[in-house]
Amino acid sequence: MTTSPDDLNTYLQVAREAALRAGVVLKEYFGKVCPSMIGEKAKNDYVTEVDKRSEEIIKGYIRSHFRTHNILAEESLEEKSTSPFLWIIDPLDGTLNYIHGLPTFAVSIALEIEGALAVGLIYEPLRENIYSARKGHGSFKNNKRIHVSRSGTLSASLIATGFPYRIKDIIDPYLLVFKDFFMHATGIRRGGSACIDLAYTAEGIFGGFFEYALSPWDMAAGALLVEEAGGRVTDFKGNDHYLKTGSIIAASKGIHHEMLTIIQKTFKN
Repeated sequence: MTTSPDDLNTYLQVAREAALRAGVVLKEYFGKVCPSMIGEKAKNDYVTEVDKRSEEIIKGYIRSHFRTHNILAEESLEEKSTSPFLWIIDPLDGTLNYIHGLPTFAVSIALEIEGALAVGLIYEPLRENIYSARKGHGSFKNNKRIHVSRSGTLSASLIATGFPYRIKDIIDPYLLVFKDFFMHATGIRRGGSACIDLAYTAEGIFGGFFEYALSPWDMAAGALLVEEAGGRVTDFKGNDHYLKTGSIIAASKGIHHEMLTIIQKTFKN
């Protein structure tokens, strides 16, 4: 399927408006979430009524423009058809931060066309930052071009990560990797929102980001942002199957190999 720049721009504008509309709700309820609004999907994996409302808004807006497109969203079942288009949505990435009043959370919306990422958008409602990318057309923050870090070494880079809270039985090998990065990088940060970590990697704030056991909606938009900003994105095996494996290394090309080498010392399979 041939997709023109105008088509991609249309998809991106729909994603932008959907995210902005959802952001109104996220800002309205920030700091006001009460226990009755919180549910636990699994151990340490929470959802709020705000997540669900944000998702309804995003899906509704996309559906109003593209009725036949598929949608994969965090808080609902995948909606499948024969369409080559798949929207991948995280209505509130950083839910635990949101619940506790930590202002680090975002909306993430991506579009795959025939299995390839084509559009990505991440919106930080409190900071009013919009990160966006179209395949082949670069990455932007608030309409200004962004690029990954120019650093060529891990020793001169700030690295971001997250802990595998969904599968805590791998915490020991993960901490070995964490220690290795601690010894080699300038510093390590753990913000609690994978999509924001990826956006900041695309912007060059972080030299790289790695995490294990993520879902597609955590990574899709941010992965495209990093690639379009000049970086490299793989899974822990060095392949491009991160949306399927759930493991991701996203970094400037200068340090991606260093990160992959460290991770593969422990995660060999």
